[in-house]
Amino acid sequence: MTLNKNITLETHPDVAALIRAALKEDGVGRDATSLSLVAPNAEISAAVLTRHPCCVAGTLIGKAVMEAVDPSVKVEIIAKDGSDIDTGENVLRIRGRAVSILGAERVALNFMQRMTGIATATRAFVDAVEGTKCKILDTRKTVPGFRLLDKYSVKVGGGTNHRMGLHDMVLIKDNHRKLWRTDDQSRLDLAVNTAREKFPGLPVEVEVESLEELRSALLSSPEWIMLDNMEPELMREAVNIVAGRCKLEASGGIDETTVRVIAETGVDAISLGCLTHSVKAADLSLEIES
Repeated sequence: MTLNKNITLETHPDVAALIRAALKEDGVGRDATSLSLVAPNAEISAAVLTRHPCCVAGTLIGKAVMEAVDPSVKVEIIAKDGSDIDTGENVLRIRGRAVSILGAERVALNFMQRMTGIATATRAFVDAVEGTKCKILDTRKTVPGFRLLDKYSVKVGGGTNHRMGLHDMVLIKDNHRKLWRTDDQSRLDLAVNTAREKFPGLPVEVEVESLEELRSALLSSPEWIMLDNMEPELMREAVNIVAGRCKLEASGGIDETTVRVIAETGVDAISLGCLTHSVKAADLSLEIES
């Protein structure tokens, strides 16, 4: 994922709009409880802390949420994104009007908890393949509207972003092949060449399910070949056949119990939809200190 050098994640128009929409959804400014019970000008100090070990992500988003509600709120980032911290450690320290902090609390935590959960899960997979050349990739299986945040969190955890969307890479999968031609779908080299003619500036990846398909795809020298749901033994054969002529990505049904075995076959990358489509959010809380 790349951002314009003049645009940070939290100021990206899509992310700024997402923050505004989340605050509107939560009814910030119409907090019936705080408006009933908290003095309008009361000031507090508070901290966001973690309830379990994790890899922190989303601190700048949490800060941006607080400042969007009330620019006078002061937010200090204690644990920067990418930090590995233990139970009970502070992530943010906040000072300002109580009604503002309480109004922003849930939205800020919702963003930070998801992002930290993704970074923590990614870090675990990255650690599991340490010592191999294999990279951990994300996928497009992100929450709609959250792609920038989800993919940023993967990078924070030490992973690598795959394509951002449909526009920045050609990825030929089985459904594309079925619709491309019905007479001989085995000529993957022709599919790669056809895609290159249409989009000569884009890298091309093609999904294969057998060594025969691998050999066909390799004839056209794609940048990437995806090994879909292959057993480790077949992956090792694929690595030997390719012999560095393109990058190999393993995909399909890989989890924490198998990721090391797959990485040791010699593939260049492993893509994991679980990093973003079903990740468990981290448990963070905001506590008033004074």
